[in-house]
Amino acid sequence: MYQQHNDNGYEQALEKILRKTLVYGENTLMTEFRMEKNSALPSHKHPYEQTGYLVSGHIQLRIGAEQFDAKSGDSWCIPPNVEHGADILEDTVAIEVFSPVREDYIPVKQ
Repeated sequence: MYQQHNDNGYEQALEKILRKTLVYGENTLMTEFRMEKNSALPSHKHPYEQTGYLVSGHIQLRIGAEQFDAKSGDSWCIPPNVEHGADILEDTVAIEVFSPVREDYIPVKQ
């Protein structure tokens, strides 16, 4: 699968947080998150391994019992079923890869 960059296809994931699935295959799915300053990703967990890269911005990331002051260029990997969340300290863009594929993130074809 190949996808050219465009600004279409963003969905409201949470208040002040947009999500767009970029590409996906048989085993992985890559998503872009655009998060506004002072928003939050509430603590949650899911059965997917989640690998992330902070393209721009600044977040306070929680993975299990640990906290990280994540800034542009930082990356992480969250094992399946580990509670995690984040406080968004600046307007932020993050890329996340999920494995296995999150069926709930596959865009609906129109």
